[in-house]
Amino acid sequence: MRGIVTIDGPSASGKSTVARRVAEALGVPYLSSGLLYRAAAYLALRHGVDPEDEQALLALLEGKGVRLEADRVLQNGEDLTPFLHTPEVDRLVSQVARKEGVRAWVNARLKEVPPPFVAEGRDMGTAVFPQAPHKFYLTARPEVRARRRAKERPQAFEEVLRELLARDEKDRRQSAPAPDALVIDTSEMGLEEVVARILEHLRD
Repeated sequence: MRGIVTIDGPSASGKSTVARRVAEALGVPYLSSGLLYRAAAYLALRHGVDPEDEQALLALLEGKGVRLEADRVLQNGEDLTPFLHTPEVDRLVSQVARKEGVRAWVNARLKEVPPPFVAEGRDMGTAVFPQAPHKFYLTARPEVRARRRAKERPQAFEEVLRELLARDEKDRRQSAPAPDALVIDTSEMGLEEVVARILEHLRD
C-alpha cells in the first residue's frame, strides 16, 4: 500500500486496536496521536507542570526529547508507553489536547514519519493529514464504548461512562469526521469484522 490511511473516532471507539491490526495486515507502520497526547499529560503529572500553563508544558515537551516510534513513545530512550493508560491520564488528556501549541507539537511529531502508514487519533483526517487518500471514522454508542474501556480500567462501568461522556463533550471540536471519511458504527461489530471492512474498502 502507498500513502496514508487515517482512522479517527471518539474515545474508546476501538480505533487504536483496529488501526494496529490494519497496519499489520498492510505491512506498514502504525502511528497514534493519542499516545503523544497521553505522553504530554503523563509528563505534566510526573513533573508537576500545570496543564493550563501552555508555555511551561511546551517547554517540558520540547526539552524532554519525546518522540514517537511506531506504537511506543520514547523520552530520551525511556519507554513511557506503559504509564500512559491510567485513570489519571484519562482525566487530564483532553485538557492537554485542547491546547493549540500541544496539538501543533503532536502534529509535527506525526509528520516526521514518512508514509506509508496507518495514523490513528482525533482529527487525523481533517487537520493532520487532510491529503490522505484513505480515511475512516469509527464510532459506537457511549454505553458500548464505556463497557470496552471498563475492561481495561480498575473502575466501575458507571464511573467510566460518566468520564467518557464528559470527555466526549470536551473533545467535540476534534471529534467530527472528515467529509470524505467512511463512517463505521462498531456498536454491533467485532474487531475482526471492523478490520475486514476497512481492508475490503482499501482493496476496492
